[in-house]
Amino acid sequence: MVNIAILGFGTVGSGVAEVMEENAVSISHNAAEDIRVKYIVDIRDFPDSPFADKLIRDFETVVSDPDVQVVVETIGGRKAAYEYTKRALEAGKSVVTSNKELVASRGHELLEIAKRKNVNYLFEASVGGGIPIIRPITQCLTANEIDEIYGILNGTTNYILTRMITDGAPFGEILKDAQKQGYAEADPTADIEGYDAARKICILADLCFGQSVDPESIGVEGISGVTLEDIEYARRLGYKIKLLGRARRLPGGHIAAYVAPHLISKTSLLSNVDGVMNGIVVHGNALGECMFYGAGAGKRPTASAVVADIIDAVKHRRARKYLGWEESGPGYVVDTDDVSSRWFLRTGSGLDVIGRAFGNVRLISYPGEYPGAGPDEYAFATPEMTGRELAARTGEMEVRSRFRIL
Repeated sequence: MVNIAILGFGTVGSGVAEVMEENAVSISHNAAEDIRVKYIVDIRDFPDSPFADKLIRDFETVVSDPDVQVVVETIGGRKAAYEYTKRALEAGKSVVTSNKELVASRGHELLEIAKRKNVNYLFEASVGGGIPIIRPITQCLTANEIDEIYGILNGTTNYILTRMITDGAPFGEILKDAQKQGYAEADPTADIEGYDAARKICILADLCFGQSVDPESIGVEGISGVTLEDIEYARRLGYKIKLLGRARRLPGGHIAAYVAPHLISKTSLLSNVDGVMNGIVVHGNALGECMFYGAGAGKRPTASAVVADIIDAVKHRRARKYLGWEESGPGYVVDTDDVSSRWFLRTGSGLDVIGRAFGNVRLISYPGEYPGAGPDEYAFATPEMTGRELAARTGEMEVRSRFRIL
């Protein structure tokens, strides 16, 4: 019998308990051992919960109990989650988590502790929710040198952009609706400004390229500035706007990592990833391109990934599963402005100014269906250039929108 403790009985923690009970027979069969939830730690009371008899308030009970072999951290955030995770690992207990913020910021340190104590620190649910992505990268794709990984990593922003495209409603209106439906938090900043996706792309870059990427070191741009005019211009050019997290291997041992809205061709598989769904594309030098698609968040999809890690931790109790990356040096992540891309520009400048800056480009005029888009407004796609070069060329232009093109 393997005993586990769940830290935090919120959305994900309660989902883990439910899945563990509902699928107990198949979970024990797959793990080749019986697994049971011994403790659930939370400072709140849940008297009506079917798991009320397992609820305790004191983490000390968990860390000092030699019968608890696996700790499931679903608290979220960095402070208490970091302290409890570190202490559990130091006590010789494997830890499973869905906490993207903690893994992105302290993952290297915690993995080193796990290695030293010969236990496991597993975090499949921290990136794609219910989408299996970490296990494929670290197992199925290890024959490849991964050149690039990118994708739609946040369901809230994807839902908002999808609704702007399909309903023609502005950002603020769709955001309020997303909050009513539970797709967006009361404070949606982490989602709509790109910070949630940034943590996820950092974890993916760590695993794909083998060195740590600090979330503070990458460029992050959200979707709050995307307008209906941008959506319509993109449509006329044959694109959709999606928020992407991207990490690319560059010459000289450097990488580019950033989060930003992109124009994606309607022929791309990612362009059809709509609503709250997520899609992640991996490009390997042997495999080529493959995409992982599914629910990137939600109670049961995320719990599914957490429970799969619990099974993995149990199966590898006597043979630690290697997972980790090295610390990176200065300059490992290049400045986002030095990364080349094609660009979409929307401008209120005249044809003469556009011509001097970019020469002969395909211009699309906008006949003023939306307020603010006058008869002299144009949009176009540029040749490939760095963000720094683009800024130099547009120095005398009135730039109303600027997005990368995938």
